[in-house]
Amino acid sequence: MNIYRNGSQPSTKGAADYFTGTVRIDSPSTTDGEARVTTGVVTFEPGAWTAWHTHPLGQTLIVTAGSGRIQLWGEPIQVINPGDIVWIPAGEKHWHGAAPTTAMTHIAIQEQIDGSTVTWLEHVSDEQYEHHA
Repeated sequence: MNIYRNGSQPSTKGAADYFTGTVRIDSPSTTDGEARVTTGVVTFEPGAWTAWHTHPLGQTLIVTAGSGRIQLWGEPIQVINPGDIVWIPAGEKHWHGAAPTTAMTHIAIQEQIDGSTVTWLEHVSDEQYEHHA
């Protein structure tokens, strides 16, 4: 058993290659040995969002604070709020982030295969993000 004490793992900033705006990522769990599940607590400042991406084995988002947006490729933007749980199936191209004027925090849960949990794609344009939910 490993206990990762509060504050023992530093927060990281979401990389500009994968995020627009200010994003903080806290990783409360790590994958040891044969475990495949990884988690992250991701906080998007108002008007921040991910690039388009997919997950090889899908992803679950649990919204814990604020108000956000999520969009699957070719579908309308959906508003997500605290208590909402979102399942994104494997290979579904999508993005998610905060509302324009409100921060949003979610817990992201995904499995890795061959050491990968995500395939990053092109950035979401301002026009795509601003296509109101």
